[in-house]
Amino acid sequence: MTSASFRIENLYDLKGRIALVTGGGTGIGWMITQGLAANGAKVYIAGRRKDVLEKAAASFEKTEGSGEIIPFVMDATSRESISAAQKEFQAREGRLHILVNNAGQTGPVSRFFNDMSAPEHQSPETLGQAMFNHESFEEWGQLYAINSTSIFFVTMAFLGLLAKGSEDRANYTSCVINTSSISGLWKLAQNHFCYNSSKAAAAHLTKMLAAEFALKKIPVRVCGVAPGVYESEMTQDRVTKDEVDGIAMGVSPVPAKRPGSAQEVAGAVIFLVSPAGNYTNGQEIVVDGGALCVNPSTV
Repeated sequence: MTSASFRIENLYDLKGRIALVTGGGTGIGWMITQGLAANGAKVYIAGRRKDVLEKAAASFEKTEGSGEIIPFVMDATSRESISAAQKEFQAREGRLHILVNNAGQTGPVSRFFNDMSAPEHQSPETLGQAMFNHESFEEWGQLYAINSTSIFFVTMAFLGLLAKGSEDRANYTSCVINTSSISGLWKLAQNHFCYNSSKAAAAHLTKMLAAEFALKKIPVRVCGVAPGVYESEMTQDRVTKDEVDGIAMGVSPVPAKRPGSAQEVAGAVIFLVSPAGNYTNGQEIVVDGGALCVNPSTV
């Protein structure tokens, strides 16, 4: 082993790597996409809104050594759409090195839940009935479909292509990255029980997929990232220093006193999918400015 193997360009080499990022045209997905492409990867950004994907891809500033970003229409909650996308990807590339399951939404929010002055808090009966009536089975089902169920179906559909991606470079294993959230690790509901529990499901699904693939000798690693408060569509791109704690809704302020940056979440993903992270499997990196350190959580 030479000292050159420890150089940044070799540790985090993504040249020639092919990636697929669901929800890759906006928010945290776009942050991750730019990080992968800027370091040499060819990134397909998947989503339902073709115009959004095309606008995002056109905005990418290519530099020497960077890869490319390609719009790729796919509905991560539709088996038919996923299957058609897999066949198209098979024909185009024949392999896949990086899959980022990032598509997600917020779902039903009951803002009165943490407002102790709201009339819904007159008694346990009024609170329970308000929560029961304010949200629906349909809303919960739809959110689980995008935030957790889609991870299973997209990963399984592209598993063969990911395994092929592990064949073309020595000591490199293709990797699946699931974007969950610190909300899936907090014991607080933050006014949205459905979102938090769906992200908890996504986090546990990461560990199950990693374990089962390893036990069955499938050469595909599965890891996750759990972002804290970032500027995205979910937070209406409005996160300022003063608003971080209001969005987090913790019992203690976020120690970093600011939202996360695109480079910080992209950097965590780049590590996991690069040669530097090739010995890491079944792990979830929390990128949250220290929020979990000072708030009730499951970790």
